[in-house]
Amino acid sequence: MSSCGAPAQTATLPASVDLSVETVITGTVTAAGQPVSGAYVRLLDATGEFTAEVVTSEEGVFRFFAAPGKWTVRALSRIGDGQTEVSAERGLNEVTIAIAA
Repeated sequence: MSSCGAPAQTATLPASVDLSVETVITGTVTAAGQPVSGAYVRLLDATGEFTAEVVTSEEGVFRFFAAPGKWTVRALSRIGDGQTEVSAERGLNEVTIAIAA
């Protein structure tokens, strides 16, 4: 478990996740093509309001369960920061956040 209280982040979804009813935003934080572990990844709603935060795994992986809609996913790390916009739909929504080191 991470220091922010979120479950450990892994690339594999638990078998109990039903992607026909869930909206999952998942991805990897990278810098120079390499995964960034220990980055704080924040989920912001369409108005820019903070919604959730997780810490990336050793492989740079993060995951959020959210509602369908427009989201900003922002990564903050010791190397630098980056973000991407997501129009999430029901199911699996995969993104990569590239940090310019």
